[in-house]
Amino acid sequence: MPDPATPSNTPPRPMRADARRNYEKLLQAARDAFAEDGSGASLEDVARRAGVGIGTLDRHFPTRQDLLEAAYVDEVRAMQQWADDLAGEPPWDALVDWLRRYVRYAVTKRALGEELILYIDHDADVFATSRAAIIAAGEPLLRRAQEAGVVRADTDFPQVGRLVGGIAAIRGADPDQIEQILDLALDGLRYRAAEPG
Repeated sequence: MPDPATPSNTPPRPMRADARRNYEKLLQAARDAFAEDGSGASLEDVARRAGVGIGTLDRHFPTRQDLLEAAYVDEVRAMQQWADDLAGEPPWDALVDWLRRYVRYAVTKRALGEELILYIDHDADVFATSRAAIIAAGEPLLRRAQEAGVVRADTDFPQVGRLVGGIAAIRGADPDQIEQILDLALDGLRYRAAEPG
């Protein structure tokens, strides 16, 4: 599976345990802040959410772009890990579980991506390698479900990704509505034998 681009701020040597904890807390806080507040999220708010001072944030992420890229890449890595963790689950359950998480990922990805576009181009390596990594994570789950005969064979991962990404992009819908719409889409993805004529 391709590894998404590593931002320039990633330390070249291992961090102390407390520094690693702060780094992880900052990434989670950044994802939450940008998903909730979009471009209105401030670095001070990220530091506050993480329970650290702004100086700690600055040591790990000297610029806003560094923080955005690191959070974006970390989300992709989490989706890759989730796909790996689901490898032993029944094919339909694994695919559905990953796609439900993909919806949450897409919301955060959109918020971080919109902000990152202020600093880098649409064709930047971080976007290209992240797209490739997501496809490499989701495609085997879809293929395994198709091979097990539980997902219709006339689709591919880019179609399913666009479908689920579109659901995640519905503005003004609350999480319960998104869940219900996703359930309808997943129901359409299931394989059903043709009714006898």
